[in-house]
Amino acid sequence: MGIPMMYGVIGLALFAAAYSLYGGLSAVAWTDVIQVLFLVLGGLVTTYLALNTVSGGEGIMAGFHKVWEAAPDKFHMVLEEFNGNGSFYDNYLDLPGIWVLIGGLWVANLYYWGFNQYIIQRTLAAKSLKESQKGILLAAFLKLLIPLIVVVPGIAAFVMVNDPEIMAGLGEAGQLNIPSSDQADKAYPWLLQFLPTGLKGVAFAALAAAIVSSLASMLNSTSTIFTMDIYKQYIDKNANDKKTVNVGRISAALALVIAVLVAPLLDGLDQAFQYIQEYTGLVSPGILAVFLLGLFWKKTTNNAAIWGAVLSIPVALALKFLPTSADS
Repeated sequence: MGIPMMYGVIGLALFAAAYSLYGGLSAVAWTDVIQVLFLVLGGLVTTYLALNTVSGGEGIMAGFHKVWEAAPDKFHMVLEEFNGNGSFYDNYLDLPGIWVLIGGLWVANLYYWGFNQYIIQRTLAAKSLKESQKGILLAAFLKLLIPLIVVVPGIAAFVMVNDPEIMAGLGEAGQLNIPSSDQADKAYPWLLQFLPTGLKGVAFAALAAAIVSSLASMLNSTSTIFTMDIYKQYIDKNANDKKTVNVGRISAALALVIAVLVAPLLDGLDQAFQYIQEYTGLVSPGILAVFLLGLFWKKTTNNAAIWGAVLSIPVALALKFLPTSADS
């Protein structure tokens, strides 16, 4: 979009901090309502224009059909072992294959959607159990739109870049910042430059909304966890509400500063999301196990939960790096 990365990072951080540090979870929740409208609207508009461009103006159904025919392997959740030439697909041996569907996928999603403070804080803030259940169902429905507004445009961009006829029709704009096959994160921004000025703003607002929403929620979670589970439990058990609020704001501000400093380090990654998921996976299995035992086994103790969560990290590291060392 022509904005230097560091300016964008600082701007989004300040915007998220402006309402999350002083408005609390209530401000985060109401702002999310507005942001999700931009996210869904901007995403659907981008998908429509991408598919319509692929079809040469014949509509989204024709565009989807062409994308399906040009890149059928992109729609497989698990790639086939060999391509049509009888050789391995690129990076196939590095992929988890079918095991991700019957193993790791369940662990990651049960942890994220069921036991992650960043997510469940919204559910716990509902005025009743019935209202929280309605919120979860609405979120689940909106989640079904993600492949349409995130995955499909990426596949359409892949087809466009590899079709000389389409690229020729895009003119000079299509030749700027063309994403390569190993730059998947750059496909969506590349598509945005073809949107009309007004719609480009909506799509950009959608991306900004997704980032700010996640950032604000994480700041609120960080503040809550540090204040209630660490500060009030071990540092100042008699802290009043005013002091607790100030400590929460300070801890969130420090977390935000750390995030801003770390963000530029992720610029060199091909896919930042994949990197985040990889290292979140070192923590999530242990936390998931702790919560499941706490729910279904009455003899689970606080100390056992803490030790289980802590010791799961070196176990996960061992499982990640020891097979690699053995292969080499």
